[in-house]
Amino acid sequence: MKKRYYIAYGSNLNVEQMAFRCPGAEAVGTAVLENHTLFFRGSQTGSYLTIEPKIGGKVPVAIWAVTAADEAALDRYEGYPNFYYKADFTLDVTPLGGGESHSLECFAYIMNEGRPIGLPTDFYLQTCLEGYERFGFDKRILLRTVERMRRTLCRRMKSN
Repeated sequence: MKKRYYIAYGSNLNVEQMAFRCPGAEAVGTAVLENHTLFFRGSQTGSYLTIEPKIGGKVPVAIWAVTAADEAALDRYEGYPNFYYKADFTLDVTPLGGGESHSLECFAYIMNEGRPIGLPTDFYLQTCLEGYERFGFDKRILLRTVERMRRTLCRRMKSN
């Protein structure tokens, strides 16, 4: 069964959540998505993580090997193609068990531009933080993103 490699940077870093949603998925490694930054955007149901280009930015990501059935489940979860679209990346992936990094063709879901910025719910943020801890990522990256969104929203409110 052919697998594809999926880039997780938000709630799908949560291993328990991925096991429920994508039972055939296997976490295979970690990588850094260069020249991108995290951003919270959303809809009426809430604000969720996405990635956006930013020169010099770095986003820690987990790489999952997913089956076609897993990818179909992710498509439904991510609201593909209306809420998120897919983009391909080539990343240097460090295996979870250690060893030499190697280049993999991977895909990520990116929220369609034009969605309003916002703040995540405590539940969503906690889900993401658990994933950050599990993969050994610096939680301050995620918390700084929340603060950046908060400051941006405050500036917009003051200017209106």
